[in-house]
Amino acid sequence: MAHGVGATDRTPTHLHDLPDAVLGHAFSLVLDARTRNSMALACRKWRSLERSTRTHLSLRGNIRDLFLLPSCFTSVHRLDVSLLSPWGHPLFHAASDDPHLLARRLRLAFPAVTSLTVYARSAALAPEWPALRHVSLVRWHPRPNQPPGSDLSPLFSACPSLTFLDLSRFYCWPEDIPAALSLHPLAAGSLSHLNLLCSSTSEGFRSSELVGIASACPNLRRLLAPCVFNPRFFDCVGDDALLAVASHCSRISLLHLADPSTLSPSRAIINSSAPGDESRVTRAGLDSLFSALPLLEDLTLDSCHDVPDSGAAFECLSYRCPRIRSLKLGCFQGICKAAGLHLDGVALCGALQNLCIKNSNDLSDSSLAVIARGCRQLSRFEIHGCDPISETGIKRFATILRSTLKEVRISSCRNLDASSCLRALEPIRDRIVRLHIDCIWANPGASPPPIPAEESSEEDDLELEPDNNRSSKRCKSSDHNNGYDKCDSDFWCRTFERLRNLSLWIPAGEVLSLLPEAGLESCPELEEINIKVEGDCRTCPLPSQPVFGLSTLALYPQLSKMKLDCGEAIGYALTAPRGHMDLSLWERFYLHGIGDLNLYELDYWPPQDKEVNQRTLSLPASGLIQGCLSLRKLFIHGTAHEHFMRFFLGMANLRDVQLREDYYPAPDHDMSTEMRVDSCSRFEDALNSRFIPD
Repeated sequence: MAHGVGATDRTPTHLHDLPDAVLGHAFSLVLDARTRNSMALACRKWRSLERSTRTHLSLRGNIRDLFLLPSCFTSVHRLDVSLLSPWGHPLFHAASDDPHLLARRLRLAFPAVTSLTVYARSAALAPEWPALRHVSLVRWHPRPNQPPGSDLSPLFSACPSLTFLDLSRFYCWPEDIPAALSLHPLAAGSLSHLNLLCSSTSEGFRSSELVGIASACPNLRRLLAPCVFNPRFFDCVGDDALLAVASHCSRISLLHLADPSTLSPSRAIINSSAPGDESRVTRAGLDSLFSALPLLEDLTLDSCHDVPDSGAAFECLSYRCPRIRSLKLGCFQGICKAAGLHLDGVALCGALQNLCIKNSNDLSDSSLAVIARGCRQLSRFEIHGCDPISETGIKRFATILRSTLKEVRISSCRNLDASSCLRALEPIRDRIVRLHIDCIWANPGASPPPIPAEESSEEDDLELEPDNNRSSKRCKSSDHNNGYDKCDSDFWCRTFERLRNLSLWIPAGEVLSLLPEAGLESCPELEEINIKVEGDCRTCPLPSQPVFGLSTLALYPQLSKMKLDCGEAIGYALTAPRGHMDLSLWERFYLHGIGDLNLYELDYWPPQDKEVNQRTLSLPASGLIQGCLSLRKLFIHGTAHEHFMRFFLGMANLRDVQLREDYYPAPDHDMSTEMRVDSCSRFEDALNSRFIPD
């Protein structure tokens, strides 16, 4: 009886009865921003704990509304202010006449910041956090006419303990970097991560400049830089420069050196180099480089000029750099000859988890099989511009690595269209998570090309059978049927069960509606799709179908995020000649059907006319995007007229809209195109004054 009375008097235990230290630790484990915001709405105690435990914050809103700046996130140490509106406007000159007012307010609101991402349009950047360790600068516009290094000198002088500097989105000239580093040896000596791979640059670092950067930063562990590998240029990067970098920075674990053309948004066209145009990087130089960098874990060398007979150097890579996990090679020939049953070349790097091979003209199906046998831990594989590779080679490669391979990218391979790529990936349909293919369609109704029979050793067959017996048998039966799947009646056989991210490249004028017929008719977990359209619309014939086919993507029930990049689709911005379509008609073609999708976020790059430097949203595009009523976030990478933007006010769920001129060349003056500062402010006021069901 007493027990019963005690039981009735016992008060229930709630989650917030836990000690604040325990509950705060539980809150710190939640990373999703929207989930944290929902938790903060539960009660005042939860709101206080959520605000005090948040460490990363991206500020949005208009710079003029300084009174809305939050002051409760005192524990934030990673702050991103590069997305403040109006995007691209000088940050420290927009709030008032005092250029440093906003910086002071930010310092008072976020005193613990050690990592900062900021849009630095003007040259005067005086950070208010002298203890900054990580800095990412954003700017896509030309720098003012000032002495080299003027943009970075204020940062280096104010933050001598800087360890991480990311300039991959910061437009500057190559001579700016060595000049700024030489003027501030204390800050340069503390740097351990330096990322200079800006996609808008057309010039790379020459040998003397690259060596100057390495000598100024002896403690570098990660170096990413565009380099001039062209042997026709004076002071190009070769063996001597690589060895000098290794001698000055012997503790490098990540080295990424690439030709500037590989960073361009447009797809680079690599032609066969003449013997005299071979790269100054040689097999002997690579061997010495690997010997000097024993801590190397991630290596990228993309020279756009042939490096012949390089397989022997990569045989040394595995034991001279035992920590190597990622390898990306461009224009390296002979990386795996597959002359016999023994492993050779890259195949001896058995610890690799990420492998990218670009423009290797002698890479064959047999080479892929040998690489798969040797690199059994590969989870990500990318192949680009390797014409000898066929559907059979990719299928055998995927079969051997069925248990580990999660991400595949196949592009610019002559023998691999969209249908053959998807057929080749049949062994890992139920495992692949991320995929990129080129939407090159074979002739409708044409029979598939015969697959050349290749010699396969009994050792390969014996290795495949125990690991995945049923998958191997299914692949063999498919090979007898010339690559076609004869199990179409089984729905699971044509389902990509775990595919979450799909990337597509498609030539201008082609349609997307053939994607399900190629083999992607069922992707139940697909969440994000990236579509890049590239080509000259002025020379291509009129499309065979009136619409691009975005409505086809309604087959994927979980699709919520899409990036539609038509920025490299070139057309007529104004009046087109007779028989041609102008950009507004092309936008109508590409965006038709977007209203049938249940998208949450859309990034859209309008097509452009490079002759007039115009990338703007047209009237048909505004109307079609307005039909996607489920959109919550909309980012337009270009400009737009204010009255076109007002179409979006009728979208009930839309909350975040921004125009970004994140391309080069961009307008020379601040917001000089159609959408000006006052127009952006008026649109944002109208957008935020609506009732938004959250």
